[in-house]
Order: sequence, then structure tokens, then C-alpha cells
Amino acid sequence: MRFRHVVLIVLLVGGFWYFTGHQNPFGGSRPSLMENVPVEDRSPLELSEAHAQPAYDSEELANIAVYKKALSSVVNVTSSAVGYDFFYGAVPQQGQGTGFVLDKQGRILTNYHVILPNSRQIEVTLSDKRKVKAKLLGGDQAHDLALLQIEAQDLVPAVLSDSRGLVVGQKVYAIGNPFGLNGTMTTGIISSIRSVRGPQGAPIENAIQTDAAINPGNSGGPLLNSRGEVIGITSMIASNGADQNSGIGFAIPINTAKAVLEDFSKYGHVRRPSLGIVPLAIGSYLAQQMGLAADSGVLILRTVPGGAAEKAGLRGGKERAYLGNTEIFLGGDLIIGLDDQPVTSSQDLGEIMNRHEVGDSVVVTYLRGQRQLTAKVILGDASSTQE
Repeated sequence: MRFRHVVLIVLLVGGFWYFTGHQNPFGGSRPSLMENVPVEDRSPLELSEAHAQPAYDSEELANIAVYKKALSSVVNVTSSAVGYDFFYGAVPQQGQGTGFVLDKQGRILTNYHVILPNSRQIEVTLSDKRKVKAKLLGGDQAHDLALLQIEAQDLVPAVLSDSRGLVVGQKVYAIGNPFGLNGTMTTGIISSIRSVRGPQGAPIENAIQTDAAINPGNSGGPLLNSRGEVIGITSMIASNGADQNSGIGFAIPINTAKAVLEDFSKYGHVRRPSLGIVPLAIGSYLAQQMGLAADSGVLILRTVPGGAAEKAGLRGGKERAYLGNTEIFLGGDLIIGLDDQPVTSSQDLGEIMNRHEVGDSVVVTYLRGQRQLTAKVILGDASSTQE
């Protein structure tokens, strides 16, 4: 009896395998369980098997190309210092941000505020994870730029573009290390070109406003155009109080950085030319509201005491007013030209100024009330005045 039970069990198991195994007992291969199920009702796994090779649309391909082109030039920058608490106890401090390679000789550009004051050590982590020590060659606190030097082989320099002619709506990419997450890319558009106050309160002309996500750790990284070329250096965010992205970020235009780098090369420090004014860009709406004699230009809110404009007889405003929550002064001269070139915005003014040096003489065309006047101005040094 026991032998019969064993034989019966073997037959049952064998039969089950035979009818449910890899072949059809009635001839031909066994049909797939999904063969007669409509495509739209198949499981996600079954559908994914039909698309083993990934397909990208044109926009995705463009994003991937920008990332591949620029990533090797982007670096992580950390600086270490020692602070002191209330009881004079030593407290280690560390700053962290992003930078990018300028040339094969090892120059790195980043933000000034990424480097802690009195840093004892600056370290750069390359895209291939190599860590190298860096030294500070120079800094421009007013424009929030710092130039570092490293010793390393096989560096891939970033391609620098021209920030003139940037337009609102243009697509941009930011690559950096937000919250220490290396090699992160975000995308957005240029939201505006405007003058803003830097981290130290100094004005940054023609700053690039973008909605590309920029967070702590992105500072000093490249803002790129659709060809993977650097058009700006990400620097600031408009924070909602949580110290994180709120959809408004700012980048320093690359042409400003080029002018600063040229100063470093010539003088070993920054000597940016200045008119010595606090400006306000004027469009047709503001011009109409203020009763100005031109539809556009740059209004002098005030002149810097002892600055170039004041010495040349230009005037700022005296009538206090508010533009939103910002205090302004009306009644100042309206600049409409510089060196026979029209000035319709602060971007025009900044681009012309970038072609000059401290001590250069320029001719300013301006409106005082209804009168059009000119003045010869000897450009001062931005570092010697607080605009």
C-alpha cells in the first residue's frame, strides 16, 4: 500500500509539471498568460518590457547634452575656519558652495560669501571626486566674487558666454551642490534682468533673475544657456524665511565676472569704475507717473558723497517717495546717454561701464527737468565709495 501511495504522488506531480510547464501537451509552445489580454489591460511590468530601450524627446535630449557638457567643469567648494562662542570656546565653522573651472591652469570662480572670513583651509572637490586644496587669489566683496587656485591635472574649463542681450523667457540651467547634493541640475527661465543688492548690500547691476531652483549650496555655481555656456554665477535667493528656494533666484552676469577677472590680472585686485550714483531704471510707466521728459533712462536717486557724479555736478533727488516698500528720492537727473550711446536701462549703463576703467573720462547725457545737458565725468573706483 505504501508503494502505491508513492507512485500516485509521483504521477500527480509529474502530470502537473507536464501540463503547466514549458510546452503545450497538445502541440506547440505554451501561450503567454497575457497573450489574449488587451494591451491597455496589461500590467505595467508587461508594458515596460516592450520599451526596454529608453526614448527621449528633443527637450530631454537638450537637457542631457547641457548636463554632460558642463558637469566636468563644476566643483564643490568648502572652507573651514574657527569661531568663538560666548565663553570664548573654539567652534569649528564650515562654508559650502559651488564653483567652476576657468582654465587648465586651475583657476576656479565662486562666490565671495562661500569663503568664510579668516578661512584656515579651502578645499575643492572635482567632478571625478578628487579633493584638492585651494588658495584664495583675490576677492571682490562688492560683486560677491572670489577667485581660487588649485593644482590638478586634466581639468575641463567651462565655456564662458556673453551676458549681453539676454532676454526674459530664455531657458537656463543651474548646476551645483544644493544642501551638499553634488552634481544637481535644475532648469527654468530668465524671469527678469534687474539691479539688486548683493549679500553685503552693494548693488549688482544687470543681475539675472531666474525661477530655476537655487538653494543653499548652489552659490557660486554656473547658470547656463541652452548651449551649456556660462551666462551667470548663481549667488542669491529670495528666501521665504526657511532659507530655501521660493522660485526667485539671482545670478551675477558673466560679463561682470569677466571685468573683475581682468582687474585681477592687471592689478592683482578689483578696480571697477563707478559713476558714484544710486540708480533706478525707468520705463514708460514710471516715467509717466513721475512726469519725466523721457520714456526711459536711469534716474539718479542720489549721488555718493565725493563720488564721480557729484564732482561733475550731477544731482540726485530730494523728494522722498516709495516704490512699493522701497524708499526712493525723486527730482534727480535722468541719464539717457553715455559716450554717445543711448541708455534706456541699467543694463545699457552696466554694459558701457564694463568697457571702461577707473580714471576714464566719459560724457554723460542727462535730463534735468525738460533740459537736456551733458557732463564730463571722471570715473571713480567702486571700492572706495559705498553706493
